[in-house]
Amino acid sequence: MNSPTLETIELQSGATPQASLIVLHGLGADGSDFVPVAEAMDLSAVGGARFVFPHAPLRPVTMNGGFVMRAWYDIAAGPGSAGPRREDEAGLRASQQQVEALIAREIARGMPAQRIVLMGFSQGCAMTLLTGLRYGQRLAGLAGLSGYLPLAARTAAERAGANADVPIFMAHGRDDPMVGIERAIASRDALRALGYGVEWHDYAMPHSVCMEEITDLNRWLQRVLA
Repeated sequence: MNSPTLETIELQSGATPQASLIVLHGLGADGSDFVPVAEAMDLSAVGGARFVFPHAPLRPVTMNGGFVMRAWYDIAAGPGSAGPRREDEAGLRASQQQVEALIAREIARGMPAQRIVLMGFSQGCAMTLLTGLRYGQRLAGLAGLSGYLPLAARTAAERAGANADVPIFMAHGRDDPMVGIERAIASRDALRALGYGVEWHDYAMPHSVCMEEITDLNRWLQRVLA
């Protein structure tokens, strides 16, 4: 199901970008989903950036009746924050390896790990936190939008010391019907309890992105990449 190398879309600002942002889309979308968000941001103050938008693997998604779509992992439960959840650990771990390969590729292209930001929306947020906290080299930052911390009980044991102080940006819609804000708040609190510095924002929006959020994210990126 998982190919060793993910297909990607790339967008570059500046002739010699000084940072890389790997942006992970949500369930059923693809790499093109966040291209407009990248185009709305201005990172010229930090020397420009290369945006890498991978396409998640195609897989059947239980929540959607087994329909095959782009997904970083399977989801068995329905939307919302209530009720027990059975996480697709095998799918999460497989996609983690693929995201780590994308980071390694950026390093091989000459971008230091500390100039690489992982960012994701919904499932992409989950993959950002899962991968970034466990990555063995210090990253510039982790930006999680409208998502949550997966395999939360394993984080303390599996996290990498190199990213013990990595800056984290988390943002969520107060009216999100897909990933309830309570789940995001619980993830934020779990991360803070482990000592991570989490910059938190919430907005009057559903499971989406708004301009105020993009402005806040742009400001955070300029700071962590300064």
